[in-house]
Amino acid sequence: MLMILGLATVFVFLTLLVFLTKGMSAIARKIAPAKKPAAAVISPSAATISASPASDADIAAAIVAAFAKSKE
Repeated sequence: MLMILGLATVFVFLTLLVFLTKGMSAIARKIAPAKKPAAAVISPSAATISASPASDADIAAAIVAAFAKSKE
């Protein structure tokens, strides 16, 4: 009997939590509606600058060194 009471209590609490969260979400959307972000324009030169100059061999060496260090 005690197990049923505990299960029912958890079920009621979780159900209440779901509905309260949905209600708070609706209130928050009314108070502060989501603004549409402005479209970001990225120039082709900016995309190449952000690329990492490290080669695959350098990255592999760093991974091997980190793995060896973690096994010490």
